[in-house]
Amino acid sequence: MIPTDVPARPAEARTGTAPAVEVVDLRRRYGSFEAVRGISFAVHPGEVFALLGVNGAGKTSALEVLEGLAPADGGTVRVLGADPRRERAAVRPHLGVLLQAGGLPGDLTVAETAHTWARTLTAPRPVGEALAQVGLTGRADVRVGSLSGGERRRLDLTLALLGRPRVLVLDEPTTGLDPESRRTVWALVHEMVEGGTAVVLTTHHLEEAEELADSIAVLRAGQVVLAGTPAGIADTQPATIRFSLAPTAPPLPALPGVQVVSPAPQVLLQTRALQPALAALLGWATASGVTLAGLQARSASLEQAFLAVADGAVPTPR
Repeated sequence: MIPTDVPARPAEARTGTAPAVEVVDLRRRYGSFEAVRGISFAVHPGEVFALLGVNGAGKTSALEVLEGLAPADGGTVRVLGADPRRERAAVRPHLGVLLQAGGLPGDLTVAETAHTWARTLTAPRPVGEALAQVGLTGRADVRVGSLSGGERRRLDLTLALLGRPRVLVLDEPTTGLDPESRRTVWALVHEMVEGGTAVVLTTHHLEEAEELADSIAVLRAGQVVLAGTPAGIADTQPATIRFSLAPTAPPLPALPGVQVVSPAPQVLLQTRALQPALAALLGWATASGVTLAGLQARSASLEQAFLAVADGAVPTPR
């Protein structure tokens, strides 16, 4: 059975806390096209929830409702117990949002931009502290239009964090960042979560989802088709063993619990029990004097599960 219910944090981690974000049967349409088709999830304080899917799966359409930028066409969305669109005044002081594209004015400096944004907030953190968090202190007097793409992304994140949000929405937060800057962002997210912030994340970097997310939902065509912890979703897929056999090698024997996806000479095997399968394979190779050229054994991964969804291997629930 394909898991599609998004789990909450373990009971001991959320005792006495209501969800910071609660989405129930959310639907959103563009004319006759239904981009989001009845998705549900909850995010508690101190939890990171990742919404994954290929382009066009419905991620941003769902986030725009959560951010209060668009109305829902069905279902309910609550942020800190309030409707983010109808009760925007109550939600906005506690919500930090990082959009896919910031669109900041290019003629203001970094510091001017941050100070201007801070004046719209109820209790902002010091601008200097916020810029230091993302490594922009030395660029404070540089005009936004002169920043690199990665620096602009870090400035976008500064503005999202400036109001000390209780709920943080990150839409592709590390797009355009180098590996070092990406890990700086990860550290900031971990810091926010430790302080009790609930984070909703979309990303195409699956390593990022594995690093940050407590729970994940994978969308296809506006519906959740896989959900769970990163490890739980990975476990929906088999482990793989790859190697090459010489033309003179004897036929591969039947291995218990192993499916031959591709036969010799370029062999691909799948199994749900990697260690016993690998032990049996190596035992046969040793006894037969066979070389398993380029041998690779790989446990099931989130990437493998994501690609299975993208390729349509995981059916969309009715």
